[in-house]
Amino acid sequence: MGWFDFVRSPGGTSVETLRLPLFPLNTVLFPGGLQPLKIFEQRYLDMAAACLKENTPFGICLIDKGGEVGETAVPHGVGTLATIASWEMEQLGILMITARGGRRFRIIDTKLGPANLLEGTVELLPETGHTALPQERERLLPLLQRIVGDLGPERIPEPHRYDDAEWVGYRITEVLPIQNLAKQKLLELDDPLARLEILEKYLSQRKLLG
Repeated sequence: MGWFDFVRSPGGTSVETLRLPLFPLNTVLFPGGLQPLKIFEQRYLDMAAACLKENTPFGICLIDKGGEVGETAVPHGVGTLATIASWEMEQLGILMITARGGRRFRIIDTKLGPANLLEGTVELLPETGHTALPQERERLLPLLQRIVGDLGPERIPEPHRYDDAEWVGYRITEVLPIQNLAKQKLLELDDPLARLEILEKYLSQRKLLG
């Protein structure tokens, strides 16, 4: 199977699938987000080298069972495509990269490839496109704007789409000091307005909104 294929689902609609290496981590990457990573295991060094050479993505998934190092972990079923936005190797054998989040995907199946690198066939989840930020959710913006100002473009790159419900929801979720499992559930939501409703309720209960 090539990098991208279109298969026919039982309902007769086309499903966009992708075969790619998976990187289970104790973190959740969101579309449009940036995630700094320190890579030192040989399987992931080889993966990163191949992705850089071929200009191809890998998948970042939150770990469901297991750990980041050693025996291959079992990932949650929904993850995010990642491309390498920047990299440096100041010390031999330790690669520092910044991964940029792309589309969400759902894992269809997995197998262990060479050097115990987890590989998966994934279904790319539909993109919602621009969803206008509802007026009643605009009270989220002052908090987000302060966060963006504090973290800077190195952490939250431009363009800053404060009028887009999905972008606002992803950016707030990725910086919230909540458990990774809660972030995973918010990643898995298909409805950006439902995500905003949950976030507003959470922040309002903690008196973090004006």
